[in-house]
Amino acid sequence: MKKGIFLTCVEDVTAVDASVGLVTTETVTFDTELRLESGRRLGPITLAFERYGRLNAERSNAILVAHAWTGDAHAAGRHAPEDAKPGWWDGMIGPGKPLDTDRYFILCSNVIGSCKGSTGPTSINPRTKAPYALTFPVVLIQDMVRAQKLLVDHLRLPSLLSVIGGSMGAMQALAWAILYPERVRSIVPIAGTGRAGPMAIALNGLARQAIFNDPLWKKGNYKADYPPVDGLALARAVGHISFLSSASMELKFDRRFSAKDGLFDFFGKFEVERYLDYNGSSFVKRFDTNSFLYLAKALDLFDAAWNFDSLEAALERILCPSLWFAFSSDWLYPPADTERIVALLEKAGKAVEYQRIESDYGHDSFLVEPEKFIPYLRAFLQRVSGF
Repeated sequence: MKKGIFLTCVEDVTAVDASVGLVTTETVTFDTELRLESGRRLGPITLAFERYGRLNAERSNAILVAHAWTGDAHAAGRHAPEDAKPGWWDGMIGPGKPLDTDRYFILCSNVIGSCKGSTGPTSINPRTKAPYALTFPVVLIQDMVRAQKLLVDHLRLPSLLSVIGGSMGAMQALAWAILYPERVRSIVPIAGTGRAGPMAIALNGLARQAIFNDPLWKKGNYKADYPPVDGLALARAVGHISFLSSASMELKFDRRFSAKDGLFDFFGKFEVERYLDYNGSSFVKRFDTNSFLYLAKALDLFDAAWNFDSLEAALERILCPSLWFAFSSDWLYPPADTERIVALLEKAGKAVEYQRIESDYGHDSFLVEPEKFIPYLRAFLQRVSGF
């Protein structure tokens, strides 16, 4: 039995720059247990989500936007007029934008394992009446997708026109097409991979150690108002480096030394160091440490061939057209990762398109320079939608 608790969706407001306006994050709780890939069960499950635009009469224009590692359901619009920033993909979602809310119904769901409204380590374990912390089960990308399907079913969406996402969102898009081929009519994985490579795992391993070595972490049993901020800030800095590229760091920072420090001050810092300090210190104010660890584990464990004899066998299940984007300077999930999957799909006779985008902004290119792939995305969606 499922129980839905809905809040207000999108308010009609007059806004500049073709915004979706003011939005409210909704939640729905499913009174069920999800069997995870680990064999453990998780339930009840709460998902946070936002939706923009309207469903057409046939309910055939729904697009699921899947977020990256530390993202959330707030993809577009503002929660309040005074908000300094809109949702994380606001430039892509709205009237006349690539994900045109005059044409499509856009859905964005926060993944399980997160701390942004969906069930995760900060949630209360109904059995113990205390936060899960490290008793929360390890979840895979496939588990996140199965939880999303609960939401898609709850909203009575017979199929998804497309599943689109970057980085961890690309993994979700691929998993959707493999797990539920009859429910997905296209996918657009951006800056993704079929499985995490040793370099990505190594960097996440360093991030984990930064947290584990913080005495305030207390093996995950830290107090909510006294978290291991030093460890998490350093972990975020390690991760953030992997999102950039040598060229983008040269362009943004070069070897400039901080104007606040003397060149021969022992603790003086280069501008790039100060940037990482700032990024880490601001991150700890908005994200939970254990959730960071669980999602990093999900990234490392992702393998599209999970439960199949081979990657080819997994990809054989894909029935829908797919459009893949990779970025030339991405060294976290390099173009070769995407090209391997594209080649296997082509060999299997699948409808697949691929664009290798030249960009100096590394893994974050899909957020920094979306204008370079938007024309391909628009044309693809028009073809698969027929409207």
